[in-house]
This record gives sequence, structure tokens and C-alpha cells, in this order.
Amino acid sequence: MRALISFVTRFIPRHLLQRVAHIALQLVSPFYWGSKFEDPINGKTYRKLLSYGRADRSRPNALAPNSLSLERHRAVWMYLTEHSDMFNGGPGRRMLHLAPEYCFLKRFNSARGLEIVRADLVSPWADVHFDVHEIPYEDDHFDIIMGNHLMEHVADDRKVMSEYFRVMKPGGWGIFQVPLDRDNAETQEDPNVTDPAERERLYWQRDHVRLYGMDYADRYRSVGFEVEELDLQSLFGQARFDRCALGSERYLQVVRKPI
Repeated sequence: MRALISFVTRFIPRHLLQRVAHIALQLVSPFYWGSKFEDPINGKTYRKLLSYGRADRSRPNALAPNSLSLERHRAVWMYLTEHSDMFNGGPGRRMLHLAPEYCFLKRFNSARGLEIVRADLVSPWADVHFDVHEIPYEDDHFDIIMGNHLMEHVADDRKVMSEYFRVMKPGGWGIFQVPLDRDNAETQEDPNVTDPAERERLYWQRDHVRLYGMDYADRYRSVGFEVEELDLQSLFGQARFDRCALGSERYLQVVRKPI
């Protein structure tokens, strides 16, 4: 199963996988039931989770087969439900959910008073399709913006960050998790690197155009955002961090637009 997942995530386009992956993985889910790990998104427990990732970067106990959640999804869910106002912030709010994830599609609908726009370039799970370099909404429109593992794919990330800032309301907040190399002080990127194999070697995936370093938060600050970095091991405690299989997803950056 590990080799199969590694192969399909490397060579099959994501928007095609999104049409069938949930069906296949939910069929194998019963074979992983147990009590060692818990998916906080749906409460299901497992003896182990599926490995996920490409080639030598495959991660054990990463993918929960029923919800299709990875470490980053479980971490974000725990923050959203326990430490944000997303689900109890009152009526008249708007959220822009970019690159929407299967595990959140229906569950976000339980946030009362929150109108959700799901958007992507090609995803079948999106309500609208557009390029994030030019977000087709007026200034100060959204209270919340979320787009995880998106920024490593875009051509001009500072332009996209500026778009986030423009369409976010003052006092609004956002989450934009990315693959981040904490051993690198600076983001590694070179527009001349176009070979997929070389991109995978340098940036961890064939369709990535950069690998963020510890300057990631500073890029958001440069367009006007305030950025808070949370240590999820401290926030949730080591025992719960391990039980929910958050793996290397120890840190969460939350950006806010000043009032």
C-alpha cells in the first residue's frame, strides 16, 4: 500500500485523484481499525494509519483512510475547533476556502453564520475556479481565508499574499500551511528549475516551485500581515499530539490583518 500511494501521488494529477481516492480508501479503512490512533476530525480510531508521501519522503501513520486527513488537516481541525472563533463567531461572516480538502467539505458547514466560498484552479470539490494571483472579489470581503499546501505551487507567492491581504477584512485571519524546511533560514526557489525530477530533489515534490524556509512568516509580514506561530505540542500536550498522529506538523502559523 505504501508503494502504491507513493506512486499515484507522484504521477497522477491531484484533481483526478480527488474524484476516486475517498472511495478506495474508505473501502480499506476497516482493516486499519484499532485503538492506538484517533482522528479528531471524525473520532474514528485506528491501530495504525497509512503511510503517505513520495519516494524517500514517505511518512508512516500519516493518512487516516476514512476522512482522508493528513497530519496538517488534523492539526488545523484541532486549532479551528478548540482555539478559533470559526464555529462560534456569529452571523454575517464569510470564508474563502482555497484548495478545499475532502475531510473538511461537509464539516465546515456546521459553522453557523459562516458563508463559505470553496475555490480552486481545477479541483472538482471547488464551487468556483480562479487563479489566486487575481482573486475575483472586492477588497475587505472575507473574515477567514484558508489555503493549505498551495503557496509552494504558485508562480509569484508575494503577489498571492498581497491578494489575500486585499480581500481579507481588517481583523480577519487566515491559515496557509506549507511544506517548511526548518533547517533552512531562507526559502529556496529558482524559476529556471523546471525539470520535475530536479524540483522533487530540491523542493520535495515534482510540482513545487519553492521550498519555504524560516523566512516564510516574514513574507506575510512584508505585505502587512501580523503572524503568530503556535507550537502544537505545547498547545495540545504531547500525549494528544501523538495520539492524533500530528507527526512533523508541530507548528501552525496564523496570519491576521490589523484593524
